[in-house]
Amino acid sequence: MPFPPGITVHPELAPYLEDLPPYSDPFRDIAATRERFRQLLAATPADRTGVRSRRYDIPREDGSALAVEVYRPDGAEDAEGSSRGGALPAVLHFHGGGYALGRPLPGQDKTALDLCRALPAVIVSVEYRLAPEHRYPAGVEDCYRALEWIAAQAAGLGIDAGRIAVTGNSAGGGLSAAVALMSRDRGGPALAYQSMCVPDVDDRVADEPLPADAEDVPRPWVNSLRTMRRTWQHYLPQGTAADAYAAAARAEDLTGLPPAYVLVCDLDPLRDPGLAYARRLMDAGVQVTVRNVPGAWHGFELHAPRTRLAREMTAHWTGHLRAALYPCRAAD
Repeated sequence: MPFPPGITVHPELAPYLEDLPPYSDPFRDIAATRERFRQLLAATPADRTGVRSRRYDIPREDGSALAVEVYRPDGAEDAEGSSRGGALPAVLHFHGGGYALGRPLPGQDKTALDLCRALPAVIVSVEYRLAPEHRYPAGVEDCYRALEWIAAQAAGLGIDAGRIAVTGNSAGGGLSAAVALMSRDRGGPALAYQSMCVPDVDDRVADEPLPADAEDVPRPWVNSLRTMRRTWQHYLPQGTAADAYAAAARAEDLTGLPPAYVLVCDLDPLRDPGLAYARRLMDAGVQVTVRNVPGAWHGFELHAPRTRLAREMTAHWTGHLRAALYPCRAAD
């Protein structure tokens, strides 16, 4: 199965391509998709070695509560305990899943656990409201509320309020970009860094035409484009155009934003919008690190986690996040 002209799959990933399942619209039955994801997570519990966590409920204005899980390395106590080594940096982690899926099980956010050990840092996993039950701006407002709460509670949580970052993959990357914009515009808590992996920052990707030979094009290319289209249909209120907090690429002014990291993959329809956003950040005077993963598709690391390509990708974005939060240390 050939890719579109000029697109080549990485040799290390070629064996995994044929094992990918046929395209199945995850939005056709969102409840069923969420349940399959929950069962998958439950079948492979996360490694919590060296990490402990505690759940908190953050009140919303309507009386409901936003749940967050705060992960902390063992031996690093909050202000109510016997603090060792001073306050830690904090990272808000926004999970991916097309703004509608992907919520981790309580205490089982694998990315948060890995970051907690690797950085080290206090990682806050945000269980933002999901579309289509809660369309934009519900999810991003939850993410911003979590940032405000963490900054206000920093002393009690043993967090250095001057070293707070946001990170996320796909939709989580889009939410990271949006929260950075919101914090700047609203005079909110200052962010030290925004780390965005394969970020979904531009709703206009949904307007891209599917290839004429869609059925003959390899699955990751077509699946992602179809899924992106469905993502925005479910995330945005019907008949409403995206603004900058829904799709960060819509922002007219990108000055004054925190340093950024943008990772993209060659075979991902989100590649070009991500690169364009990174370039606009640079042009606005923002320090930006860009990484392209050659010959890889959106979410390839889920199918090929032990490949050198996946391990190098993880080490790269994690290393730059560590360097931003510990500026006296060298990045990996």
